Amino acid sequence: MTAPTSALSADHTSGPDPERWPDVATPPRASRARTAVAERVVRRALGRLPLRARLAGAEDIGLGGPLMDVRDPDAFFRRIGASGLIGFGESYMAGEWDAPDLVGVLTVLADNAADLVPRSLQRLRGLWALRRPAAQLNTPEGSRDNISHHYDLSNELFALFLDETLSYSSAVFRGFPAEYDLLPAAQHRKIDRLLDTAGVTEGTRLLEIGTGWGELAVRAAARGARVLTVTLSAEQRDLARARIRAAGFEDRVEVRLSDYRQVDGAFDAIVSVEMIEAVGAEFWPVYFRTLDRLLAPGGRVALQAITMPDDRLRASRSTYTWIQKYIFPGGLLPSTEAIERITTGHTGLRTAQRVGFGAHYAETLRLWRERFTERAAEVDALGFDAVFRRMWTFYLAYSEAGFRSGYLDVQQLLLTREETA
Repeated sequence: MTAPTSALSADHTSGPDPERWPDVATPPRASRARTAVAERVVRRALGRLPLRARLAGAEDIGLGGPLMDVRDPDAFFRRIGASGLIGFGESYMAGEWDAPDLVGVLTVLADNAADLVPRSLQRLRGLWALRRPAAQLNTPEGSRDNISHHYDLSNELFALFLDETLSYSSAVFRGFPAEYDLLPAAQHRKIDRLLDTAGVTEGTRLLEIGTGWGELAVRAAARGARVLTVTLSAEQRDLARARIRAAGFEDRVEVRLSDYRQVDGAFDAIVSVEMIEAVGAEFWPVYFRTLDRLLAPGGRVALQAITMPDDRLRASRSTYTWIQKYIFPGGLLPSTEAIERITTGHTGLRTAQRVGFGAHYAETLRLWRERFTERAAEVDALGFDAVFRRMWTFYLAYSEAGFRSGYLDVQQLLLTREETA
């Protein structure tokens, strides 16, 4: 598959293409007053952090630490004034700031995320924070578009930085630092833990929500399970089917292009790996009610989910973010408390087990990021331009920083039904 036109560029050495990257190519308009407030807030925040922000090669701000090189302060402050953290990310995409240790800088910011904006401005978030576009709502139609935006980019692109299992979720390592050559085994360890948690064995009727590229379905079929796996990505469906066929399990696995809400039947086990993040808060009750409806008596649900602190979820759930604009439209991370509130309030499902391993995701993301950087020429050859590469690097580094700081966690959860007499 070729890259989508939004990512293609014939000239990788020129500036951002204004047709493909309109909000990156030109800094947004912002009033002088708004820009001045943004500059004052950013300077105040940076001045209290253990990093070194260098403005236009002259002025240094901060307590010392990883270097953040702001090459164009005027554009940098204007973008943040106009669109907050979206502008912060777009400024990086435009090359207006950089960092030799990008993860280090972003980890410092993630460590202090709750205090970067003064409390007085946080209380006014509804007045200045951008709101998510209605088009990103995860209705059945909207979900297809949102998933396609990310997962239908190019199977070849993902193959450049993922390991041979094509697993696009946190691995579980035996120790740190992790090595790329050990990533396939670590991904299988993660999958096997989920299948063990769900009780998948010979004859299990298994539903997987979110196929990926089929590795979990293959390992479940190897245990003797009968698997229905659903995805909204046509690209993933086609490659998953080919990989399942090559593994010799075509008779045990059905890969269906379907929304989870459209599935019927009864399953002994349901597994879903980092898919809840794409559901959207408005549909979390529907998602968990669907799990409850499809689970056979005595069945088990094993989920792997990225989570964020509940207070940050409550404060920011309506805010339009850089990740939603460029990487995962419609995405939102739940908190463990939100999962408990929804399962308790809307279903008979209860959390029977929860294991967190956020440090493992930080290492997984580091390996992906390093691999992506090493293979930049091959990314170019697929037709993805320099702005796309900076965007993808920022996404991987931003995510890694979230886990290194402890702001984000990844958890495997076992849900069972509270059976009534």
